Amino acid sequence: MQAASRLQWFSCAGLKPSLQEQEDCRNKSDGFNYDSKYRGASSKHVSSLNELSKDGFLINHARVLVGSSAETYEKGKLALENWRHFGFDWGFVDSKTPIRSGVKFCVCVKEFLPWVMMPLQIVYVNESRSSKKDMASFCFGSGTLQGHLLAGEERFSIEIDEKNQVWYEVLSFSKPAHFLSFIGYPYVQLRQKFFAHQSSNAVMKHLSGS
Repeated sequence: MQAASRLQWFSCAGLKPSLQEQEDCRNKSDGFNYDSKYRGASSKHVSSLNELSKDGFLINHARVLVGSSAETYEKGKLALENWRHFGFDWGFVDSKTPIRSGVKFCVCVKEFLPWVMMPLQIVYVNESRSSKKDMASFCFGSGTLQGHLLAGEERFSIEIDEKNQVWYEVLSFSKPAHFLSFIGYPYVQLRQKFFAHQSSNAVMKHLSGS
């Protein structure tokens, strides 16, 4: 299996992957591991992604109220730009990774003993503002590359609505891309939901200043 040979493991228990190892992981990822017809689909509203389920993708979605006011929105946007939504002991992204279309990065996750480095590439970055209603939104979506356990996309967004409420949202569609994720897909599904919950908590913690 070609994908299996490209899976990036860091097997030294207790040690996080170094910047050099993350760079090596990115360099070894040849391209996206899912069909181009799905590229950018995560930028759409969750209600329009039901068709993807017919193609074998699992939709994972969480939308959480994290505060109110334009100041909270700007602080939330900065949190996403600095990868604060990945502020975990068991998982991280290099906080210096620029949020720019075409940029490759690694999500490093500790599962049981080894650390796993999973390569992705930012597919799009969208920002919109409405001067009339003081509404605004910022989001970016990333697609999985060769060597990732899953195939699909994930979007992170922060939004302030017409009621001055600030929302954080995680939306993804994915399916197994490696025999390990096929075998343990029920566990993978639980971990995706757990990640969305933990990511929301990380953003709220950052916004509260605690």
